[in-house]
Amino acid sequence: MSLVETKWLEKNLYNVKIIDCSWHMPHTLRDGYQEYKLNHIPGAIFFDLDKNSKKNTSLPHMLTDKKDWEKIVSKMGININDKIVVYDNSDVISSCRCWFNFIYFGHDPKLIHVLNGGLKKWIKENRKISSTELKINFSNYKSDEKKELVKNKNLIDKNIISQKFKIIDGRSKERFEGKVPEPRKGLRSGSIKNSLCIPFDYCLNNDKTFKNKNELKTIFESFIDDLNDKDIVFSCGSGVTACVLALAYSLINDKYQPCIYDGSWAEYGLI
Repeated sequence: MSLVETKWLEKNLYNVKIIDCSWHMPHTLRDGYQEYKLNHIPGAIFFDLDKNSKKNTSLPHMLTDKKDWEKIVSKMGININDKIVVYDNSDVISSCRCWFNFIYFGHDPKLIHVLNGGLKKWIKENRKISSTELKINFSNYKSDEKKELVKNKNLIDKNIISQKFKIIDGRSKERFEGKVPEPRKGLRSGSIKNSLCIPFDYCLNNDKTFKNKNELKTIFESFIDDLNDKDIVFSCGSGVTACVLALAYSLINDKYQPCIYDGSWAEYGLI
């Protein structure tokens, strides 16, 4: 199961590696790392979504390469057999992007989890928090890149004709339909031809926990004829909330390997 609950994490606090992957949209003027330094789950390591992404590109938080990923994770003191729980304190559930990164680079999907409800739920339940940063002993992490889990623009363009996979966009319907301007400069409004739209927050409750399986099935079956379909690719504005949809779909299709268009509209919508 990709999700774990706060009660479970509290009982297993010292049996897992915990990652805080709080990332906020630029317009919020919030700093995930500064917030982490003030309040985090005890033992959590901070994962900076921007700093730990591809450097030689203007596109936001693209996947880095295998060599850099191994350095990043080794500096976090994580080993290939570690059970990991990722959480966030973000309205866009950025923990799911970190979850996807680990799966893409070959960490066993059964060992990487997202904390349902994140830090907000943890604090609301009066569970222990800390401001102490963990002293890390570096590891020697080795990854196994799963390139089939990411589509590039060329494959997206070819699929418009071939329709080998369905593309589902996690942006709001207004953005998908081109009725409002994109929040990032230099992007046109609209969407990828023949793609579908399931706004990522449809899959979430008001407290940012994921909806139950029956509710998720109802949402996805409105767009997908067969909920056992594995040829689904998720996209969004910049590859973050696409991973929210990928995780949600994995909750109702346990054979599904998360697959995203990494560039998303930040690349496809360039003017």
